Amino acid sequence: MEKQEFDSLLQAKTEEIDRIIGKFLPREEGWQKTLIQAMNYSVLAGGKRLRPMLMLETYRMLGGRGTEIQPFLAAIEMIHTYSLVHDDLPAMDNDEYRRGRETTWKVYGEAGAILAGDGLLNLAFETAAGAFALVDRGDPAALARVADALLLLAQKAGYQGMIGGQSVDVEAEGRKEPVTEAQLNYIHRCKTGALIVASMQVGGILAGADGETLRTLEQCAEDVGMAFQIRDDILDVSGDSRELGKPVGSDEENHKQTYVTFYGLEEAGRLVETLSEEAVNTYLRIMKGDHEFLDHLILMLAGRRK
Repeated sequence: MEKQEFDSLLQAKTEEIDRIIGKFLPREEGWQKTLIQAMNYSVLAGGKRLRPMLMLETYRMLGGRGTEIQPFLAAIEMIHTYSLVHDDLPAMDNDEYRRGRETTWKVYGEAGAILAGDGLLNLAFETAAGAFALVDRGDPAALARVADALLLLAQKAGYQGMIGGQSVDVEAEGRKEPVTEAQLNYIHRCKTGALIVASMQVGGILAGADGETLRTLEQCAEDVGMAFQIRDDILDVSGDSRELGKPVGSDEENHKQTYVTFYGLEEAGRLVETLSEEAVNTYLRIMKGDHEFLDHLILMLAGRRK
C-alpha cells in the first residue's frame, strides 16, 4: 500500500470513527450542562483515535460485520480520554496543553475536570452495555460475546490494567530509589498497553475469535503498546511541542525514568522498530482476513507524529 493511499484511508477511517463516537456523546443541556460540556470538550479534542481504530480493524479483519462493535468503539475512546483528563491534573502531571489546546482542568477547573473524567468513565460502560441491544437476544453466543467483551474492557481499564499501571507510576515518582526495568515494563504494559490489548481483543471477541487467536492478538497488542510508549518517551525528549500539541520535556521535569533514560535515544528507537515489526510479521501475518491497513497502522507508530 502506497503512503498516499494509506493516508487517504486513515483519514476516511478516522472520520468514520469520529461519526460513530459522536452518536454516543450526550447532549449539552440540563442542570448538569457544564459537566457535559467538559466531557464533550475532552472527547472532541481530536487525536488519532488509535484504540477504536485498532478495535474496528481487528473486528473487520476477523470477519465481524455487525453494529455491536460501535458502542465499544465509543467506550474505549471515552475511557482513554478520561484517563488523559485525570493525567493532566495538577496532582498528576500538571499539564496545561494537550492536542494543541488547553487541558480540561485549565478550562473547567480541577473539580470540573475530575467530574468530567468520572462522567466519561461511567458513560463508557453505559455505552458499551448498549451493545446487548444490538445483537439477537435469542442468540446465547452473541450475548456471551458482548458480556465477555464488557468484562475484558472493565479488567483492562481497572486496577488489573490501566489504573494499576498509573498507581505504580505515581508511587515511583515519590521514591528516592530509581525504578527498575521490570517496574518500568509493568507500568507501561498496564498504563499504556492495557487499553491497546483491550482494543484488539474486544474486536476479536466480538468477531467470534477462538482462544488461540485471542492469545495471538494479546501478544501483538502488547508489542504495539510497548512500541507506542517507547516512541512517546522518545518524542518527549526530541519532539516538537508545536507538532505534538503538548509540552515536551515533562518526563525530565518530573524526574521520571523512561525507556530513553534506560537505553538512550538510539537504542530506544531500535526497540520501537523491533517491536512494531514483530507485531506485524510474527503475529498479524498468521491471521486470516485482510490486515494490510492494520499492518501499516502499526508500523506508522515507529514514526508517530501529530
